[in-house]
Amino acid sequence: MKIQQLGVILSIALPMMLSNITVPLLGLVDTAVIGHLEHSYYLAGVALGSMVVTLVYWLCGFLRMATTGLCAQAYGSGSRERMLQILVNALFCASLISLLLLVLRAPLIDFALSLAGGSAEVQQQARGYIGIRILSAPAALANLALLGWMLGMQSAKAPMWQLIVTNTLNIAFDLLLVVGLDMKVEGAAWASVMADYCGLAMALMLSRKLWLAQWQQLPSFKECRAVFNWLGLRQLLALNRDIFVRSMALQACFAFMTFKGSHLGDHVVAANAVLLNFLLFVSFALDGLAYAVEALAGKAKGEGDEASFRQLVRSCMLLAAYCAGVFSLGFVVAGDQLIALLTDLPEVRSTAQQYLSWLQLLPVLAVWCFVLDGVFIAVAEGRAMRNSMLIASLGVFFPLWWLAQDWGNHALWLAMSGFMLSRGIGLGLLYRQAIARRRWFNQTAPG
Repeated sequence: MKIQQLGVILSIALPMMLSNITVPLLGLVDTAVIGHLEHSYYLAGVALGSMVVTLVYWLCGFLRMATTGLCAQAYGSGSRERMLQILVNALFCASLISLLLLVLRAPLIDFALSLAGGSAEVQQQARGYIGIRILSAPAALANLALLGWMLGMQSAKAPMWQLIVTNTLNIAFDLLLVVGLDMKVEGAAWASVMADYCGLAMALMLSRKLWLAQWQQLPSFKECRAVFNWLGLRQLLALNRDIFVRSMALQACFAFMTFKGSHLGDHVVAANAVLLNFLLFVSFALDGLAYAVEALAGKAKGEGDEASFRQLVRSCMLLAAYCAGVFSLGFVVAGDQLIALLTDLPEVRSTAQQYLSWLQLLPVLAVWCFVLDGVFIAVAEGRAMRNSMLIASLGVFFPLWWLAQDWGNHALWLAMSGFMLSRGIGLGLLYRQAIARRRWFNQTAPG
């Protein structure tokens, strides 16, 4: 691994890893705050409600991923007009989807909870949580588009500050509303809504600063209208469609774990919420490396530099393997203590400890899919991501669970482990095939 290239990777990856971990850290604080209330159904209700909202927002993750890949390529080719067009189109999509979510809020909640199951107390807490959290949709989705655009601009510090400020405020609001004002589950939901809108203000300010640093003058409203066209929007939507299907398959697996766990009892769904928060912590940290791949590999693709592209992917894979090993070792050494930090409910703690071994294994099984996701986002190949995810979910996760369902909650964790491993294997095979055929670098590099 070349020292110079390592420095470039870390200049983006480290800020993104540090800022990314504030996202699951927020979930850990939510869990710790709610997990110390007097009844487990509070924690189970937040877990269920949070999963529904996360499912909806992560289904819209294409707004970040597609924007990053396309913008990084436009940055590499030096096209100011194209970069503005991508941003305008992404924000238009975010606004349209947000409006639909707000209009359809009531039937969406009814449908999600009809699938989820759980006790009457858990359903009641989840319903209140979702009804409040969905109000943040306009800010949350616009934040995704702006985050993707800033990453495509090769900026790591701007997205870092956006995420750190947003999630630090969320934690502060959590402590104020849940602990200070005793608002319980509603307090956790309102804390997230308030933080998302503060984050949007921060993202707009940072995006403005980035644009002025690059081009000295902000685009006019007339210029924004001029670059918006249905052809460009169709290209973005075509990539978004594939990533949307991919995200739907991914979230179906996580939602299934929560929904199926709710049928196994409040203590099981609460324990799974604790362990899944740790898994999300690992995922978001490793996604920092994936973001570096998206930005740098997308730029190399725009420049037509195949050698840098391939070396970059190898270096990031090696770094990711080191990080995954550290996380697995950490869960082996301090797993019980970490669980105790999040909840003092004896039944939830003992249940979580029964399934801790799966969490200790998952980082090294899942590591490859994160970096390879970044590669395929960088080259704007949503179809390959979609197909590999469908195979991993429909061909591995659900069949594995069905075959082992007599094992109860262990079957869910077995299915998740097989799912993560198969994602990496599938994308790895597709990557090797594309590199062997030089499919991404057959065109002449832009002058």
